[in-house]
Amino acid sequence: MSEDRPALLRSEIDELISAGQYDPAARNLAALWRQESGPAAAAFVVSRYEKLRGNTGLLPYRLAILRSFTLETSIPLLRAEAFCSGIDLTVHIGDFNTYAQEILDQESSIYRFGPNAVILAVRTPDIAPDLWYRFSELDSQGVSDAIQRVSSSFQQWMQSFRKRSQAALIVHNLEEPAFPSQGVLDSQLIPSQRDVILQINCAIRNSAKQNQGIYVLDYDGLAARHGRLSWHDERKWLTARMPIAADKLVNLAREWLRFVVPLSGKISKALVVDLDNTLWGGIIGEDGMNGIKLGAEYPGAAYQALQRTMIDLSRRGILLAICSKNNPDDAMEALQSHPGMLLRPKDFAAMRISWNDKTQGLGEIAEELNIGIDSLAFLDDNPFEREQVRAALPEVAVIELPNDPLLYAAAVRNWPGFERLTLSAEDQKRALMYAEQKERTQAEHSFQSKEDFYRYLQQEAEIAPLTPATLARVAQLTQKTNQFNLTTHRYTEQQISAMASRPDWQVLSIRVRDRFGDHGLVGVAITNDHDDLCEIDTFLLSCRVIGRTVEGALLAQLASDALARGRKRIVGRFLPTKKNAPARDFYPHHGFVLLSQNGEGAVWELDLTEKQLTCPDWIKIVSANGGQN
Repeated sequence: MSEDRPALLRSEIDELISAGQYDPAARNLAALWRQESGPAAAAFVVSRYEKLRGNTGLLPYRLAILRSFTLETSIPLLRAEAFCSGIDLTVHIGDFNTYAQEILDQESSIYRFGPNAVILAVRTPDIAPDLWYRFSELDSQGVSDAIQRVSSSFQQWMQSFRKRSQAALIVHNLEEPAFPSQGVLDSQLIPSQRDVILQINCAIRNSAKQNQGIYVLDYDGLAARHGRLSWHDERKWLTARMPIAADKLVNLAREWLRFVVPLSGKISKALVVDLDNTLWGGIIGEDGMNGIKLGAEYPGAAYQALQRTMIDLSRRGILLAICSKNNPDDAMEALQSHPGMLLRPKDFAAMRISWNDKTQGLGEIAEELNIGIDSLAFLDDNPFEREQVRAALPEVAVIELPNDPLLYAAAVRNWPGFERLTLSAEDQKRALMYAEQKERTQAEHSFQSKEDFYRYLQQEAEIAPLTPATLARVAQLTQKTNQFNLTTHRYTEQQISAMASRPDWQVLSIRVRDRFGDHGLVGVAITNDHDDLCEIDTFLLSCRVIGRTVEGALLAQLASDALARGRKRIVGRFLPTKKNAPARDFYPHHGFVLLSQNGEGAVWELDLTEKQLTCPDWIKIVSANGGQN
C-alpha cells in the first residue's frame, strides 16, 4: 500500500461524510484505524465518528476509569478502537489517585456518571510501595502484613462498589517488577517478591469471584506479553506520572475493549472461515489433497495453529462454519481425510462450499444457524473477498488477516468479539446442540403435521425460579437474545439478582430437552407485580427452540403463577427492533388484547379471570429433579 494511502483515506472519508454516505465512511474509518493506530489517527477517527453519530447504529456504552496513574492520553485510542467495533463509548476518568474515595463515597462522580462498567486500574508501586521498592528490607511479618493489607483493600473496594452500583467492575491485577529487588536471588527465596505479588493476585481473583459482575484484567500478563522493559517509560513516570510507554497505550486500550465488547453484547457467535490459503496453505483444486500445506512442520504448522485456535473458540461456545468458493468433493476429501487436519466436518455447524458468492453463503449460514447476520465473524485470506463482504454485509465482523500465515492464529485470538467473561454449560455444549438440531430438522420433514412432529419430539420443560446456579445463564440470555425477545431489555447478573430478591418481582427460567438431546436453559421471563396486575418486563427464548411452542408453555406457567398470587391481569409490551420480528404476534396469538400502540411499540393485556392459558399437551412440565409436576 502506498505511503500516502492514509492521507487519501482521510480525504475520502470527509467527502463521504459530506455526501451523507455514512456506511462507506465508517468502513473507511475502520480501514484507516487498521493501518494507523496512533494518537493522530485516533483523534481523526473520533472526530469523524462524532459526525456519524446517529447514522451508523453504534451501541452507546458508558465506561468509567478509576486509576492511580495518568491515563488521559489512552482515552482517544480506546474510543477509536471502540468505534471500529460498533460501540459509541463515553468515558469518565476519576481524579488522579482518588480511586478509594470514589468507590467508598455514594455521592462521588463515578456513581453520578451512571456507568455501564468501571475499570479499577491501580499499579503495584502505588498500592504496595513497600513490596515494590523495599521488599529486601521486609522481614517475614512485614511481608505478611503487606499481603493482608493489599488483599483486604481490594476485597473491601469490590464489596463497597457492589453495594453502591450494579455496573460491571473490571479490576487490574498487580504487575511484577521487570527486575526483582534481590536479582537472581529472588528465585531462591521463599516467598520471593514474585511469589508475594502472585499471592495478592490470587486473592484479588478470589474476591472477584465472590461478587457478581466483577472481573479481573491480567495487567501483569499484558505487560509481560508486550515486554516489561518496553512497556514501562521511566522518564515519563518520573516527570508526568505516566508509567506506560506511548506506543504501548493502544495495547492497553485494546485489552480494555476485550472486556467492554462482551459486556456490551457486541459478540460474534460464529466464526465463518474460507478454506484455500486460510484453513490450509495452497488451493485444493489445483494442488490436490497431497499438495496443500497442512502439518506439524512449517509452513503447514501455521494453518494447524489457526485450527487449534478455532478449537479453543469452539470450547467457548463459538460456532464454526465454512464459506468457500470451491469444488465440494475436493474440499470435503481434504476435510475428511487429510492427516494434518485438526478439524473435521463434524466440527462445523454449517458449510457452504460452492462457486456462489460468499455474501450469499454467509446469509444462508446465518439463516441455517438461526442467528443474526451481525453474529457472524468472517475469516478469509483474500483482501478482495473481505472488502466485498464489508461492503455488501456491513453487519458481519470481518477479521483483518496479516499477509503472513504465521500470524493468522494471533489475529483470531485477538478478535474482541470472541471474548467471553462467563462460560455456561450451554456454551460448552453448543456444537453438540447444533448437531442435534440438524437431526431434529431432518426428522421434521418426515411428518405431515407440526403437531405430530411436536409429539414425536417428546419435549420436557423444566420451569423454575432463579437460582445462583442459573443466574449467569439467565443474564447471558438477556444480553444476547435478539430474535424472540419482546422487549430486548439487557441486564447484568447483579441487576437480575437484585430484581429476584424483591417480593414484587419474579424471574423464571425454562430448560428444555427432547428425544434428541438437552437444549439447556433456553428461556427467561421476568415479571413485576403491582396492584392486581402482573407486568411482563422480559420474555425471551433462545433461537434454538423458536417454533417448538415452548413459549406457550412458559407463558402458561407465568399466567398460572400470577393468578395464584392474586393477580387478575397480565400486561406485556412488544418493543420492535430490527431483529425481533419473530416475536411480533406472540401476544395476540395467545389471546391478549391490544391496549395501546405508538411509535415505540404496543401494549397488550390478558384478563386472567376470563381466559386461562394452558401448556401445549405435547410438552411435559417436569420438576428440577426430573419428576413430573
